[in-house]
Amino acid sequence: MTRLLDLGIDHIRDIIMDMTKLSEYSVVIAIGSYQESTSVKKQIFEWSEKLRVLQDEVADLAIELIARYQPVATDLRFIRSCMEISYGFSRFGRYAYDIVEAIETMGSISDCDKSAVLEMAKTVRDMIFLSVNALKSRDKDVAKKLYELDDTVDALYRTYIRVTIITQNEKPRDLRCYISASLILRYLERISDHACYIGDSVNYIVTGNSSPRR
Repeated sequence: MTRLLDLGIDHIRDIIMDMTKLSEYSVVIAIGSYQESTSVKKQIFEWSEKLRVLQDEVADLAIELIARYQPVATDLRFIRSCMEISYGFSRFGRYAYDIVEAIETMGSISDCDKSAVLEMAKTVRDMIFLSVNALKSRDKDVAKKLYELDDTVDALYRTYIRVTIITQNEKPRDLRCYISASLILRYLERISDHACYIGDSVNYIVTGNSSPRR
């Protein structure tokens, strides 16, 4: 006989899966907007708001399940972790919106060198894919790989900032290229961090242990 707790857990899982798709789309489309100089701010804002609403639904349902059924062991770890995971996916959407907002604020950047952002974006997309699939498959070992990729992202960000400082005497017209790239790289770096936190949560669900990295 199906427990009412199981039905609640299934509902949380369904919401989280909806969030994975929406958060992935948000980041991919935001980066595409940067690459192709297209306007998608309205769409990304709507997705970001939807993710925020879904995060609240997960939190409310998780608290209700804990209070009503007092779950233990894996059930409790899953419910508790889903609150953190949903926050991570919500942040993906928020940072995607920050990216498109930065693009709009800077104006036309079609003539900018976008290689640094696109290089980091590729790694970050890989991290999103890994974190989502780790959640689906309950693969506890993905957390370690995510932190390795996070080191790459951090190195790319630091390198770009150092190069920007060294070349600060470039022509003023280049400033918007540097500023927009610096902002977007920072948002991508934060998405990378949250992908790691999702990996941590999966590891905790499966093993009951904290991050293998920290």
